[in-house]
Amino acid sequence: MQIVDVKEKWINRINTVTIGATRAEGGTRARTVTVGGETTLPLLTFEGEIPNPPVVAGLVVDVVPPDWPDALKKAIGPEINSPTEWAQKAVKQFGADLICLKLLGPDPLGKNLPADHAAKTVKALLEAVDVPLIIWGCGDLEKDNVVLPEVSQAARGENCLIGPATEKNYRTLAAIGKADKHKLIGEAPVDINIAKQINILLQDAGFDIKDVVMCQVTAALGYGFDYVYTIFERVRIAGLKGDKHMALPQIANVGWETWKVKEAIADEDVLPGWDRLDKRGPRWEATTAGGYIQAGADILTLAHPESIAITKQTISELMKGDQ
Repeated sequence: MQIVDVKEKWINRINTVTIGATRAEGGTRARTVTVGGETTLPLLTFEGEIPNPPVVAGLVVDVVPPDWPDALKKAIGPEINSPTEWAQKAVKQFGADLICLKLLGPDPLGKNLPADHAAKTVKALLEAVDVPLIIWGCGDLEKDNVVLPEVSQAARGENCLIGPATEKNYRTLAAIGKADKHKLIGEAPVDINIAKQINILLQDAGFDIKDVVMCQVTAALGYGFDYVYTIFERVRIAGLKGDKHMALPQIANVGWETWKVKEAIADEDVLPGWDRLDKRGPRWEATTAGGYIQAGADILTLAHPESIAITKQTISELMKGDQ
């Protein structure tokens, strides 16, 4: 009996985006990181090409989040109080492929640090590590519109990935991306239509969407994860089918979101029978990351060293395909 060929055939390739610039390219990075380029759905190597495996960005925060549990702080170590030392440890000991700097300090609801403080942090981080850098604003769009231009200038020529660009601040982000030669994160509130609209707006503002990485507001396992998973999946399918505004790599901000949920921050005294938090927390983060790998994430941000190790091993095993 003839076996039916059930392989899907796609007509388009996902854009490739390279982050970081070496000295020969005008920057100071020792290496670059390239994501995207797929001609098939995640992990289906028998159907097409996946030239660039997903990568892990070590999450570094300029100001330690007040609600992070001691189990996470202890796992990172005393370096958590110094963004530069934390970044160095994330690269040299944890094995992160690149660094994602979350600028929480400028948040008006927190320390409300000035833009020049954020710029100094970025400069120090670029001197401390030689891997590519992702720079993520505090989330207050008004403050980010002040902070990110100064941060972008401080990292000019390093080809960082900066964001988020949203419907409300895309013009500012498009301008700094073009002026300082950076890539951009286009972020949508878990809405595939808004995600596409942001890419169109960036393009209309003169920014090349081939330099954009898409992001949905990432959900942790158990907190809308299944819905966000479907958005990642639909974006990838639309891109492979030929929608040029959706054929972009995707980033999942796993580390930042996971360590907000009770399963990752509450210990046994609050959740009896759920095992110790120092075991459960990193596994919650790694399991969330594993799901997003299968959904189509090209970049995953992770905070806990054990989560980074598990996820990198997962990527290695999954990318073996049918070899």
